[in-house]
Amino acid sequence: MKISVILPTLNAEKYLVKLIGKLQEQTVRPHEIIVVDSRSDDGTLLMSKRLGTRVMSVERKDFDHGGTRNLAAQKATGDVIVFMTQDAVPHHERFLEEIIAPFADTRVAAVCGRQIARSDSNVLEQMTRDINYPELYIHKTLADLDRFGIKLFFFTNVCSAIRRDTFLQLGGFPAPIILNEDMMIAAKCITNGYAVVYNPRASVIHSHDYSLKKQFKRNFDIGVSMRMNEWIFQYARAEKEGGRLVKEQLGRLWKQGDWKWIPKWIGEAAAKYAGYRLGVSYKKLPVMFRRRFSMHPGFWSNYDKSQIVREPVIFKAEAQSVSNH
Repeated sequence: MKISVILPTLNAEKYLVKLIGKLQEQTVRPHEIIVVDSRSDDGTLLMSKRLGTRVMSVERKDFDHGGTRNLAAQKATGDVIVFMTQDAVPHHERFLEEIIAPFADTRVAAVCGRQIARSDSNVLEQMTRDINYPELYIHKTLADLDRFGIKLFFFTNVCSAIRRDTFLQLGGFPAPIILNEDMMIAAKCITNGYAVVYNPRASVIHSHDYSLKKQFKRNFDIGVSMRMNEWIFQYARAEKEGGRLVKEQLGRLWKQGDWKWIPKWIGEAAAKYAGYRLGVSYKKLPVMFRRRFSMHPGFWSNYDKSQIVREPVIFKAEAQSVSNH
């Protein structure tokens, strides 16, 4: 399989040498690396060209998590598209080998890998990565809906792979979309009868140390995305999964005796919940507040309700009975 790596960038100069170097040292080397840059102010474009990548540019105001990736995917020439983010680094030289390995099963349409927190990340962030990205290989189809709930569609474009022909056949990512484009493509794959795999052996180093303000904004955008793609609510609600995460964090803090982190845990849980609930109710908010609450205020400048297309949900015959639960 020929692999096309797609890498959206914005002021990524400080990451590129290490990231692209690691990709070029893989046991299965990429056929091409496509950098899609949003008019960076630093040396991202020049550095990308020097490192031998294909370079595309979009205006910063026109960047869209779904549409920009779709544009690059249409230009890709590989059999498999691997999506990554600029601040993630392969954990080992077998990352690409492992992320395409599940495609030996022709029913598998998409694969995502494991995120391992940076060693200097805080306790809560490390717990979040450990909980969301376990060391357990998971094969998911629509028949697993009762077992996983909304987690059935959990997927990450920090490190993911999808068959290019299937991606194009399904229409790519929803666009425009403010966030969660990865979850939506996984849902499209699964509801169309394909399998999606989480392979922890395809691991990258990646984490964030968000402030409470950023946690609020990120979860506001998640809520907006879920409401704009509310067809997904016919399967399960996202609130239960969020509640499970914060409860498990508290349990681990209590067990480990990390009492000093409990005030931070309370603040994060409150910020995430408030942000998500406001995001789900974004239609009731003036555009001024939507911009203020969002991590992507530029999204609202180009937002046009007529552009939001509800994704068709098409089931294979064998999946029909499961969808009614």
